[in-house]
Amino acid sequence: MPLTFTIIAIVTIAAAVAALSLRNLVHCALALSGAFVGLAGVYLQLGAQFVGFAQVLVYVGAVSILVVFAILLTRNDQPTDPLFSKATLASLGVTVAVLGVLVWAIAKSSVTKKSLPPPPVANVKQIGDALMTKFVLPLEVIALLLTAALIGAVIIAMHNGSKNKDGGHQ
Repeated sequence: MPLTFTIIAIVTIAAAVAALSLRNLVHCALALSGAFVGLAGVYLQLGAQFVGFAQVLVYVGAVSILVVFAILLTRNDQPTDPLFSKATLASLGVTVAVLGVLVWAIAKSSVTKKSLPPPPVANVKQIGDALMTKFVLPLEVIALLLTAALIGAVIIAMHNGSKNKDGGHQ
């Protein structure tokens, strides 16, 4: 296992754990962005350049910013909470137990004993051509749905913000 993969994996796992365990929502969103960047690094190291750059553009560039804006638009003044919750040890135990069951089930599965088919050979140009010819309608539908979801989130945030300013009445 190369040293660069080990470093990227450790940083990605640390960012994911921070995103799950921190109490401040803005810090969680920034840690989630770090996990997305680490995952993009893993994709790039595996030779999947299109998926890696799409990860950066879509998740780091769009989803993370959307999450940060949603948090900043909808958050109320929250009291400062401790860094970890009171149930950290119990949740860690449940997590380890579930992970153990999943690892055991995967190890005993008959699917892991089969050989993998050869990976399809496609470059970025072929993927782009397919997206702009064969899959242009689904791509446009997804773009419209995401735009509608963003507009709906802003309207809900504005509606909730007006309720909070005038004592809960509109």
